[in-house]
Amino acid sequence: MSNHDQRLEDAFLTRREFLSRMGNGFAMLGLAGVLGTDALAATGQASNSSSNVMAGTPSAGALASNPLAPHKPHFPAKAKRVIFLFMNGGPSHVDTFDPKPSLTKYAGKALPLENLRTERKTGSALASPFKFQKYGSSGIEVSEIFPHVATCVDDMAIIRSMHADVPNHEPSLLLMNCGESRMIRPSMGSWVTYGLGTENQNLPGFIAMCPGGYPIQETQNWQSGFLPGVLAGTYIDPRQTDIEKIVENIRNHYSTSEEQRAQLDLVQQLNQRHLQHRQNDAQLESRIQSFELAYRMQTEATDAFDVDKESQATKDLYGPGVFARQCLIARRLAERGVRFIQLYHGAGQPWDSHDDIEPNHRRLAGECDQGIAALLKDLKQRGMLEETLVIWGGEFGRTPVVELPTPGANAGKQNGRDHNHYGFTMWMAGGGVKAGTVYGATDEFGFAAQDKPMHVHDLHATILHLLGFDHTKLTYRYAGRDFRLTDVYGSVVKELIA
Repeated sequence: MSNHDQRLEDAFLTRREFLSRMGNGFAMLGLAGVLGTDALAATGQASNSSSNVMAGTPSAGALASNPLAPHKPHFPAKAKRVIFLFMNGGPSHVDTFDPKPSLTKYAGKALPLENLRTERKTGSALASPFKFQKYGSSGIEVSEIFPHVATCVDDMAIIRSMHADVPNHEPSLLLMNCGESRMIRPSMGSWVTYGLGTENQNLPGFIAMCPGGYPIQETQNWQSGFLPGVLAGTYIDPRQTDIEKIVENIRNHYSTSEEQRAQLDLVQQLNQRHLQHRQNDAQLESRIQSFELAYRMQTEATDAFDVDKESQATKDLYGPGVFARQCLIARRLAERGVRFIQLYHGAGQPWDSHDDIEPNHRRLAGECDQGIAALLKDLKQRGMLEETLVIWGGEFGRTPVVELPTPGANAGKQNGRDHNHYGFTMWMAGGGVKAGTVYGATDEFGFAAQDKPMHVHDLHATILHLLGFDHTKLTYRYAGRDFRLTDVYGSVVKELIA
């Protein structure tokens, strides 16, 4: 390109760039007095002074230079990372961690209260086919289908009063993962990585594992939304054992490391030049960061996902199966500095037991029970549990009453449960959680949260607090508004904090 052509290109403004510059210029004059530097920093238009930018909210400059760089939270906290064990499909709380003896008393009979409206028609009470017993010094009752997890109850805080908004998978998955059931919003993992960065620049800050494919709503569950794209979750299929199948194109078979570095440096120089003419476009910046991360992952990822490097004793602790494998991978990622790790049970919605609740839940629990318990025990014996917040749960629970057969559904059987967003159970362990406790309760039959109801927004606020964040101040300015994970809702449940 000639010097004359270059000057023409430099002088040229597209209509969109012209309007953007004009709009931003006038808007910043007004916003500076109203919002201050804190809000302006998130727009990428703040001044060089960052004295008013609250700790834990990365400045625009920090995001542009490296969105994954470690950041300090708003206040000191024990939890430094999250492992979210997601039982997609909706596990039944009354068959796992919320025993209801009254269901046995009323089995086959109508409940002495009106059935709440759910997705499908429901009928009489359906007693749990599983026995419960007390475990640990806390004496918390757990179903027989989780014998290994039950041995860890003294490290857990069980929340029996969770509730969501609707009895449908898609919006409930997005509400649990992104804090919003309809609009495109950043996922919790992206928010956490935005706030804290990550401790290992050679691995993604947020990894989502789902064996055999995607859950319902697919990659929206770990999307970055309007946050920088490099903060989105990186999908991994833990069924794979070959690193080149676990992470596609992880190895370059045609160039040496030095040649790759030289090629990447050239590409990045061109990208940076292109970026300067695009007003620091967020999508382009994310692409640049992803190139660098991909290059750095070649060595680190190969090691992180190689569970064969573990001792036989450790492998025996976790046991066989894909879920055990991904629990072990999660521990290896956590100790290597990955900030947020989410484990789905399987593709689709495996816990969605509209019929055959007994064989389905027994099989599903059997697939993950030993691995989950091993993860908790392994983290604890390595001194990592105090700094790792482990979360277990699904997008909602299931009804205490039987789901009635409908054409084309549940094969004419009356031995399953419908979706139930009115009340369900989740639990947390480690990361500053008050261990060996039960918080809240559903009604006598397990239909709805009754004592200390806790909405998903409250859960998110509490998780962020455990990580050192005031959920009302971890914000990102987009489309003229300061967004946050909890939207305009949520209260921290301090009774769950040690």
